[in-house]
Amino acid sequence: MEQFSHFIGGFAVALDPINLWYALLGCIMGTIVGVLPGLGPAAGMALLIPATFGMEPASAIIMLAGLYYGAQYGGSTTSILINTPGEASSVMTTLDGFQMARAGRAGAALAVAAIGSFIAGTIGVILLSLLAVPLSHFALKIGPAEYFALLLFSMSSVTSLTGSSLPKAGFAVMIGLMIATVGIDLQSGTSRFTGGIPELQDGIGFIVAAVGLFAITEVFVTLEQMFRGKTEIIGIKGNLWLNREEWRRSWMPILRGSFIGFFKGILPGGGATIATILSYSLERSLSKEPEKFGTGMIEGVAGPESANNAAATGAFVPLLALGLPGSASTAILLGAFMIYGVQPGPQLLVKEPDLVWGLISSMYIGNVILFILNLPLIMLFVRILYVPAGIMLPMILVVASIGVYSMNESVMELYLALGFGVLGYLMRKLSIPVPPLVLSIVLGGLLEKSFRQSLTISGGDLGILVGSPIAVALLIASVIVFCIPFIPKRKQNKVESIAK
Repeated sequence: MEQFSHFIGGFAVALDPINLWYALLGCIMGTIVGVLPGLGPAAGMALLIPATFGMEPASAIIMLAGLYYGAQYGGSTTSILINTPGEASSVMTTLDGFQMARAGRAGAALAVAAIGSFIAGTIGVILLSLLAVPLSHFALKIGPAEYFALLLFSMSSVTSLTGSSLPKAGFAVMIGLMIATVGIDLQSGTSRFTGGIPELQDGIGFIVAAVGLFAITEVFVTLEQMFRGKTEIIGIKGNLWLNREEWRRSWMPILRGSFIGFFKGILPGGGATIATILSYSLERSLSKEPEKFGTGMIEGVAGPESANNAAATGAFVPLLALGLPGSASTAILLGAFMIYGVQPGPQLLVKEPDLVWGLISSMYIGNVILFILNLPLIMLFVRILYVPAGIMLPMILVVASIGVYSMNESVMELYLALGFGVLGYLMRKLSIPVPPLVLSIVLGGLLEKSFRQSLTISGGDLGILVGSPIAVALLIASVIVFCIPFIPKRKQNKVESIAK
């Protein structure tokens, strides 16, 4: 009963006109941040924090949170329309979203992304309201060994879920893991594979790789088509909304992605990215036509986009209940709490119930605001597809260059992005899948870190990796997922031998 009264009191805080205004402002800025590749919610919130000085704590936190989950909505736009993921969690959306756009169904792809984001965000906030405290205690049981097993499972999923050739996907993953080792070793402090270039000591960032491998590669491919006289403007086929068949195929992936995303979001590190991988892999394994994934399957957009937004909500569980940020974005939010003299943790719900429940209630309202904002924008965004290639390609290069340069103001990173563009073009010509390479760059550093932490804790004993039931289950699942692509091939060979 007390929790219900706090819940109602939270809506009283969230529905205050000034807080409604700040929620709207945060959602608008979050959508813009999500659309622009390279900026990201963490950088957007860091830039916004100085502007919140002098505001009431509840208003400031509500606006920052609106920017955070608003960016999850906007991130799908460039992934679908110009094959450029702005965040690591948007990579999976490019696989089928961009193909849907090329087939004239960009409106449906953007619509299902908005609908999935709204439903997932709402489910996530409901679960956050009900399960924040008990789930936070479960998150504490996930140590480096369990996290290593989870990352290994994600890597196995990446290897097997893309491309028609498993060896080629594995080759892409190995290249990504090699790139992930570039930089300074955090334990020994020595430089690795930097070639004496100071700019590489911080490693190669995801945005540099993603912009090069997706956006610049797409420019090269389109230029080749122009020289061959094969380019054409792809119009919109049908209406801008989902038809009945597309909705029938989408609603279950949206629900599955929502729950996968939320429960992965409560675990620290790579929450939304891993959640989208798991969701996409699940939808592909459940599909009757798994071979069509990557060619424009709407389930490949609905599931990952839902998981992405639900994971953003799930990340508030350890933040509010334990004071533990699970990502760079929630770390910025934690800093904002502390600036205003509020310490997240077990006592936060007791000491600051109005602030906590006002924030949670504002997330219900923010989801509605974002849904209302994003649906009309679909009609505007799809017009991008009608822009001639001679105008579109320079625009893509400008947006990509701004996104890369704005991170560290490094010319070297612009050259790296161009190099990744050439690499992506060669991989496209050789039919080597690109997404496994990008995702292994993101997960490779986390995989190495958790493995070395496990060995440090155990004194070098690998037995720690099989000493936890959770880790053992995930390791077994990794082997199963890795072996799945071989099963249909064996069945097919058996059928062919019988026919002969």
